[in-house]
Amino acid sequence: MSDSDGEYVADDLSDDEIQVSSKHGTRSAGPAAGSGSRGGDTNQGSSRKRAAWEDIQRSWDTVVEGADGSINSAVEGLREAGKRKRLLRDTTPLQRGIIRHLILILDLSFAMVEKDLRPTRYLLTLRYAMEFTTEYFEQNPISQLGIIGMRDGLAVRISDMSGNPTEHIERLKTFRDQQPNGNPSLQNALEMSRAALFNTPSHGTREILVIYGALLSSDPGDIHDTISSLITDRIRVSVVGLAAQVAICGELCSRTNSGNTSNYNVALNEQHFRELVMAITTPPVTRTKKQSQSSLLMMGFPSRTLGAGKSMSFCACHSKLSRGGYLCSRCESKVCSLPAECPACGLTLILSTHLARSYHHLFPLRNWVEVPWSAARKSRSCFSCLSPFPEIPKEERQHSSVGGERNGVVNKDGLVTVEGQKGTSESGRYACEVCGKHFCIDCDVFAHEVAHNCPGCQSDTRGMVGIENHGAALDVGRGGDGDVAMVG
Repeated sequence: MSDSDGEYVADDLSDDEIQVSSKHGTRSAGPAAGSGSRGGDTNQGSSRKRAAWEDIQRSWDTVVEGADGSINSAVEGLREAGKRKRLLRDTTPLQRGIIRHLILILDLSFAMVEKDLRPTRYLLTLRYAMEFTTEYFEQNPISQLGIIGMRDGLAVRISDMSGNPTEHIERLKTFRDQQPNGNPSLQNALEMSRAALFNTPSHGTREILVIYGALLSSDPGDIHDTISSLITDRIRVSVVGLAAQVAICGELCSRTNSGNTSNYNVALNEQHFRELVMAITTPPVTRTKKQSQSSLLMMGFPSRTLGAGKSMSFCACHSKLSRGGYLCSRCESKVCSLPAECPACGLTLILSTHLARSYHHLFPLRNWVEVPWSAARKSRSCFSCLSPFPEIPKEERQHSSVGGERNGVVNKDGLVTVEGQKGTSESGRYACEVCGKHFCIDCDVFAHEVAHNCPGCQSDTRGMVGIENHGAALDVGRGGDGDVAMVG
């Protein structure tokens, strides 16, 4: 009876390793298997580059049991590293277009029935589109959004350009019961988007986000002419692929973004898909000289009318009867919600809170630094939520009392930062470089993604004391009608 299959001999093994492996029943003997050469080149096998599928990284290999025999500490460390990874972004203040006009194009073709993204590409795309709509208006309250679908070789208008997220979400919910079918037409969707963005004001950005799951596009004409028209109209296009890279999508993103190819990405899994979509909520950087020029924009801040005890009236935006609403500060026409554009006079109507929420994009909160054990003696609990920090180990206490600041560098503010370390903190503490207060990882995430302000800097009253002491030095002129004029 013949022997069973022997051990596999890789091509990049040395002669000594092959001789050792041949002693254990390897059938492949002789120059074909022993030399490891291909085409007569003996050095090619040793310098061969390993393929991506050969380097398998299993998540369970990185989990190490703690001193108590459990893996809770390892799981918490991986979770904290995932949170910290999202926060380590570039915080350089740049000029951005905070008044955005974006068209979201969804692939509703036959390719979306695949189940490589659970439950299906179609249902997951609809869910992430709803989350994107909510987050988009949360980060860009004075912007506009429209949604278009691609199916049966046509472009389907899902919702018109508006600033009300509720209308977009309600329209997306109606597509849950429908089935994706037909081929997508990228050219038809881009032409419809270009028509929707044609009348938008020049002071805002014009953007298109395409979620593309197919590997083909059924177009009626030359799509390169459409790309040239998008460049002429200064429309930026970003694509998130769900299957593989498509050449025309890469060319579309490269030509409409001044040669930048980072706007085209392919999702690897569900979490990566969500991260790519949510990254579009950040306003883009202004590149052209025309967009960078300063200009004045007239806006109105209307007053809200509750209409208690009054008769109902029609709103100017939807022609529906309602009691409450907002009255335009110029023509006193009533609109249902803000932000909006007055249907009568065309004035942009917003609230002061909308401008305040858009301000953090221009001056983002700086990343907090990791605190080593040598500087952890300063705090016992989080400054914001008062949750207790881990206790300092005994060996670290002895070393800090004898050797001083290990692995740390003291900056000009007296704050100890870790040199060359990016990611999780060994002490579970993260410090603001301005105020020096220590925070936990959850408060770090909340401050950078939701509040966009440091609690320690906001609670610092030393600047307010100086203002009160020198209040008489301010040049303030008060008119007879109660208006205050600040002279800079």
